[in-house]
Amino acid sequence: MRLYARLIYPFLSLLDAEVAHNLTIGSLQTIQDWGSGQSLLSNLAGDCPSSPVFVSGLKFPNKIGIAAGFDKDCRVAAGMGHLGFGHIEVGTLTPRPQEGNPKPRVFRYKQQGAIINRMGFPNCGVRAALPRLRQIDQLDRDWILGVSLGKQKETPLKNAADDYLEVMQLVYPYADYLAVNISSPNTPGLRELQSKNYVADLLGKLKKEGREISKDKEAPEKPIFVKIAPDIDGEGLAEIIEAAADVGIAGIIATNTTRGRQTLPADAQEQDGGMSGAPLHERSLDVVRQVHELANGRLEIIGVGGVRTAADVQNMLDAGASVVQMYTGLVYEGPRAAGRILRDLNE
Repeated sequence: MRLYARLIYPFLSLLDAEVAHNLTIGSLQTIQDWGSGQSLLSNLAGDCPSSPVFVSGLKFPNKIGIAAGFDKDCRVAAGMGHLGFGHIEVGTLTPRPQEGNPKPRVFRYKQQGAIINRMGFPNCGVRAALPRLRQIDQLDRDWILGVSLGKQKETPLKNAADDYLEVMQLVYPYADYLAVNISSPNTPGLRELQSKNYVADLLGKLKKEGREISKDKEAPEKPIFVKIAPDIDGEGLAEIIEAAADVGIAGIIATNTTRGRQTLPADAQEQDGGMSGAPLHERSLDVVRQVHELANGRLEIIGVGGVRTAADVQNMLDAGASVVQMYTGLVYEGPRAAGRILRDLNE
C-alpha cells in the first residue's frame, strides 16, 4: 500500500478539508523554496515519461495538468511542475482580494471519490499575485502556466467584462494562456455569463484586448480558453461554441464542477456548492464529446472532471481533449499522481 494512502491521507482526513488543503499548500511551498526541494519533489514524482503535445501554439511537455482552484494564489506552481505536471492553471484571480463564502465550505466524500465545495473565488487579489507570477516568469521551465480570470462577487454582470479585462491586463505578460472562468456555481449569477446575452460580448472584448496588448509588446498573442459548466444544456453549449469560434478564442475547458449529486449519500444532496471528482467523470466526458463534435476542429479542448487514473485521462483524450487536468483526484491519490499516470499511459 502506498505511503500516502496508508499514512498521509488518513491524517489529513482528520482535519477540515480546507485546513488540510492549506497545510498541503504551505508544506509544498516550503519544500519548493528550499534549496534541495526541487530535487526532492522530482524524486517523489519518479520517472515522468515525456509525451509533448502542441495546443494553440504552446508545447505542453505531457498531457496531464492541474486545474484552477488548487493553487489559488500562485504559490506552488513551480513545485507542481517538479511533481511532473505538464501545465498548472493558477487562480482564479479577481481584481481585489476576496474572502469567498462562509466556512466550512469544502466537504469530502472519499468512498465516492468526490468533493463538494462552495469556496466562492477566495484569493489574494491579482496585484498580490503579481510578484509570484514574475518569479515564475524568470524560471527555466518547460511546463505551461495558465492563469484563471474571475470577477469580483459584488460586481454586477453588466460590468463583469471590466473585472476580467483588469485581471487579464495585469497577468498577460506572465501567463502562457488565460482561462476565463464563467462557470463556477459558487459566485451568484456567474453562470449567466455563459448565455448568449453575455458570452459573445465578453469573449470578444477579451480577444480584442489580447490582440492590442500583444501588438503593443510586439509579442505573440496568448491563447484564451473559456471554462464551461457540465450542467449547460445543448442549446447553451452550441451558443458558447459559436461565440468562441467566431471571435477566435483558442479553446474550451470542459468542465467545471456540477450542481448534480450523482451517487453521493443523502447528507450530500442538500449540501450547497459544486461537486467534483469521480461521479462527475461521465458527464464531463459527454460535454467534451459534444464540444468536439460542435467545434469541428475550430477549438482546442482541455478536459477536466473526475480524472484520477491513466484510464480516466485516456477517456478524455479519446473524447476529443488535447490535454487533461485533475484536482480532486490529486487529493485522493497524492503527490505521485502525475508520475504514476504518465508511466501508466506510456505503458
